[in-house]
Order: sequence, then C-alpha cells, then structure tokens
Amino acid sequence: MLTQRQLFLQHNAQTTLGPLLLEFVKASGMYLYDTEGKRYMDLIAGIGVSNVGHCNPAVVEAVKKQAESYMHIMVYGEFIQSPQVNFAKALADVLPPNLNCTYFVNSGSEATEGAMKLAKRYTHRTEIIACNHSYHGSTQGSLSLMGNEEFKQAYRPLLPDIKFINYNATDDLKKITNKTAAVFVETIQGEAGIRIADKAYFKALRAKCTETGTLLVLDEIQCGFGRTGKLFGFEHFDIVPDVLLLAKGIGGGMPIGAFISSTDIMASLATNPILGHITTFGGHPVSCAAGLATLQTILSGNIVQGVAQKAEQFKSLLKHPAIKEVRLKGLMIAVEFESFEINKKIIDACIADGIISDWFLHCSNSMRIAPPLIINEEEIEYACRILLKNIEAVTSVTAQH
Repeated sequence: MLTQRQLFLQHNAQTTLGPLLLEFVKASGMYLYDTEGKRYMDLIAGIGVSNVGHCNPAVVEAVKKQAESYMHIMVYGEFIQSPQVNFAKALADVLPPNLNCTYFVNSGSEATEGAMKLAKRYTHRTEIIACNHSYHGSTQGSLSLMGNEEFKQAYRPLLPDIKFINYNATDDLKKITNKTAAVFVETIQGEAGIRIADKAYFKALRAKCTETGTLLVLDEIQCGFGRTGKLFGFEHFDIVPDVLLLAKGIGGGMPIGAFISSTDIMASLATNPILGHITTFGGHPVSCAAGLATLQTILSGNIVQGVAQKAEQFKSLLKHPAIKEVRLKGLMIAVEFESFEINKKIIDACIADGIISDWFLHCSNSMRIAPPLIINEEEIEYACRILLKNIEAVTSVTAQH
C-alpha cells in the first residue's frame, strides 16, 4: 500500500522539485504535530495566516456553528448572508470612514485582481503602477504587478500598461500622472525581505495620487490584522488608502480575501456592465464566520498591543556575527545572512530541531520569522535559542571550509 508521501508525489501538483515532505496531522496554537508525534513550533504562521494561532477555539467554534446552518447557497452578492454582512460591518467599524464597503473573495491574489478591475472601471484609465521587488499574488493579473522578472519571464505576455517605480523613492513618484488608474504598494514590502518606507514617502505618495486622481491601493495581505503592531499597517504612516487589500491572517486559517473601498468607488462594479466582478465562492459563509471570530479575538484579547514588545525581544536576542541585519515591523521579521545557501542550511537545521522558518521570494538570503501573534516570551526565548544554535553550527562549519 502506498504511503501518503508517495501518493502526494504522484497525485498532487508540485511547486518545486524538492518539497519539504513534512506530514502533519494536528495543529494547535503555536505548534504543528507530525505523524510520529513530533512537535514543531511554527515561526511563519502558515506564511502570515494563523495570526490568532492554529485552530483558535473561537474560530473553530464559529466554523462549526456556521457549517451546521448553511455553507454555499449562492454566488457572491445576490443573497443576504449574515456572516458576510456581519464581517463587512465589523471591518467598517475598525477602518477609516472611506473604507466602508467590502468585496469578499477567496485569496490575496483575487483581491489584487478585483482591485485592478475596480481601478480601471472607476477611473476609466488603463495604466497601473507597482513597485520593484513587489509581490501581489501569482495569477496573471497580479503576476503582472510583481516586481521580479525571474518569476515572470516564463509567463509573458502579461498585462500591458504596467509601470514600475522604486519603493521608498520619492523621486519616482513623478511617474504617477493623470493617466494612472492606480498605484499598488505593499504597506510593508514582504517578499522583498521586510522593507519599510519612510513616513514622508507615504505622505508624498498619498498627495501625488490625490493630485492626479489616481487610486492608492495598499496591499496589506501580509501586514494586516495586527502583524505590524497596529491593526492595519497604514496606521503607522498617518495615511489612508483609497482601496485596501486583505487576506491571509483575516480568516484565522480559512481561505478568504477582500478588497475594501468606499461605497461610491465600489458601486462602479455594479453597472455598465452589471456583474462587473463576480465570484462563486468569494465571501463563503464559513470563511466569513471565521473571519469575524478572528477579528473579535484580536480586538478582545488585546493581541495587537503586545506585538511591538515581542518584536523587540526577537531583535534583542537575535545577535550573531553571521547575522548581517535584522529588519522588522512588529512580527514581520527578516534575518539576513551572507547567502541563500547559508540561509537554507540554517532553515533546514532548524526544521530538524522542530522550528519552522522560511525564506523570502525576492530576498532568498534572509530568513522569514512571522509567528502567530499569540507567541509568548518563553516561546520567543526558546525559538531564538534554537535559531542561534543552528546559526552557529552552520556558519562554523562553513568557515572551516
């Protein structure tokens, strides 16, 4: 009889020639458990998804309760479904007044796609600007906005009328004109290895978009829902976008994404033509119930308030001659090493030691640390001790050779 590993390799589409092949049977809080009962601390939260921890009890209860009432009943936008309504209202309550209308989708890529269509439809323009080293998803439209040719070259031709600027480069903002429909910017650049712009840059970007009638679309798919130490990343920079993209951490582990704008802007998808954006499973009632429970857990548990202190603890402990730099905003952390080869060896050694980390698509020499926001002081201390042990082991062997 074939094992699960053999069946996985035979029947599941592969994204690399060397998958990790870890087989987990349970997840809870900070931890994943494999078929042998070995426990792994998850320092990447499923790539920024499980902000409130794996199988958070409130989220699980919300999923069970909604699944017993109804699941899919109609494509998004036709029936009044309480989970969608309640989650959209809860989001409006914690966002600025102009971000009061939510379109729910299934993922971050789909949120990007929907926002691209919205910007073109509302402004009647075709040009879209994104940043070099950006990541907004992997579908053809979102891939067109990716600022890394290595990941795009095999899929051209992509969408026309896409231009690129450098993140945090104020001089580049002159490329935004009255022909630009939207500028898509990650509030914190994630796959670039946690890059953080100056407040003055964001102020200038906001002003330039307002001046030219261009929609400012902020991608908070990775940095939203408390990860940076504020509920939304843009709160650090005293600006408000015209469109906000969310996904990953907003569903507590369930698949959901959203693009959020004003009722005025969003109304442009309802006419000429009608059904300007449609989705079968977007805003799935079970995912929306999970999303509301996630938001309520974050707000009621004061989870966001502890993020900055936890980030400082990581920064204070992660000191080693082999570490070139630690970049962070809240619990979005990049630990930079000399090369990808060294980074990958450290990551693999840590996994063998029961600590799961990862690297960044556009910054492969940096280790990703983005744990569930519920991580505590003792767990941070333990994780850093294992990380430092393996950094020392790998780099001392490398130095000998």
